[in-house]
Amino acid sequence: MQKINWLSRYGAALLVGLLGGNVLQAQERSSLNMPVGVTDVSQKVFDLHMLILWICVVIAVVVFTAMIYCMVKFRKSQGAVPSGPSHSTLAEIIWTVIPVLILVSMAVPAARTLVEIEDTRDTEMTVKITGYQWKWHYEYLDEDVGFFSSLAADSNAARQLGSSIDPATVENYLLDVDNPLVVPTNTRIRYLITSNDVLHAWWMPDFAVKKDAIPGFINEGWFEVNEPGVYRGQCAELCGKDHGFMPIVVEALPPADYRAWLASQKGAI
Repeated sequence: MQKINWLSRYGAALLVGLLGGNVLQAQERSSLNMPVGVTDVSQKVFDLHMLILWICVVIAVVVFTAMIYCMVKFRKSQGAVPSGPSHSTLAEIIWTVIPVLILVSMAVPAARTLVEIEDTRDTEMTVKITGYQWKWHYEYLDEDVGFFSSLAADSNAARQLGSSIDPATVENYLLDVDNPLVVPTNTRIRYLITSNDVLHAWWMPDFAVKKDAIPGFINEGWFEVNEPGVYRGQCAELCGKDHGFMPIVVEALPPADYRAWLASQKGAI
C-alpha cells in the first residue's frame, strides 16, 4: 500500500469535496485506494486488487505506446502509404494466446480468494444480522444476547432539516450508532444475514465484507478481525428514504475484554 499512496494522495481532497459523501469519511482521507483492512481475507483482496491493477497498467502502457508510436511514425504527412489487407496466422495466435494467459493469471487467484470468502467451516461463534428500515438487529446465537443498532442520537439530530447543527461538529457524522456490534479479535466469526422488510446490504470495508440482506432468505459469510479497534461501514443497498442514515459500527475487543462485555450484556437482560 505504501507504494501506491503517492498516486492517490493529491486527489483525495478534491474527490472528497466533489462527492461530499459519507462513504469517504469511513476511509482514510489520505488515500483513494481501497483499504488494506484488518482481516486476512481483506489483505488478500487488496493484494488481488493491486495485482490486477498493475496488470491493467502494463497492458495500457504497451497498447497506448504502440498506438502513439504508429500515429506519429506512420502519419500521412510523413509519406506513409496504407497497405492492403493482409493475414498472419502467427499474429492471430499470439494475440489470442497472450490474452488467454493474462486472464488465467487473474482468474486463478481470484477464484481461490472467492472460495475462501465463502468457506464458513470451522467458525467459533455465530451472529445473526437482520436489516430493518432503517437499523440493524444483532443476535448472538447460543448466547441469548441481542439488540438493535441505530444511528447515533447526535448524528440523527444534526441531519434534521432546520436543526441549525453544523454536521462538521459531530464526530463520525452519520457513521456512528448507539449500539455497535462487539466481537472478539482472532476469532473466526460466522454471520447469518437476512432482512425483515426490503433489500439491505451489510458493508464493512475493513473486513472485505459486503453481503446482501434479502427478505425471506438467509445469506452467510465469515470474518476474523486481527486488530482491536472500531470499524465503520454502511448499508450498501438502496433501501428507502433513510438509506443514508443506516451506518454499521463494529467494535473488536481482545477475547478477555469481549467475554467481560458479553457477561455484562447477559446481566442486563
